[in-house]
Amino acid sequence: MSRSTEDSHRRMLRARDAVDRRYAEPLDVPALARLAHVSPAHFIRTFRATFGETPNRYLQRRRIERAMFLLRTSDATVTDVCMRVGFSSLGTFSRVFSAVVGEAPSVYRRRGPLAPVPGCFAMAWLRPGVETAGSEKPGEPTAP
Repeated sequence: MSRSTEDSHRRMLRARDAVDRRYAEPLDVPALARLAHVSPAHFIRTFRATFGETPNRYLQRRRIERAMFLLRTSDATVTDVCMRVGFSSLGTFSRVFSAVVGEAPSVYRRRGPLAPVPGCFAMAWLRPGVETAGSEKPGEPTAP
């Protein structure tokens, strides 16, 4: 790997780490591009080439991952969860959640608390947007 490619990846990682830390805050592409020391257009292209999805899609997915956890482990209302993970509109949150997870936040919550499994397995199993071969819905285990 060339030095410039390595530097580019490092800059993208810096921006992605900022999204992971500050997902609940208002984040936009120009601010993330400044963290990576590149123009917004270049940032979007390079982020997508590096991580396989746009910065906005990554931020939405990260927020939904956290919302999924909160819905199953806390008594916070759906509106509270929506605001805690960085959405400013309940309608947008519900639409994005349903598109990513495959069901409405209130329906997802009715599944009850998360099973006591190691966190690394739960995170991989429940990660939105990652389908396992043969599963009917993203995040659903396959039948033996």
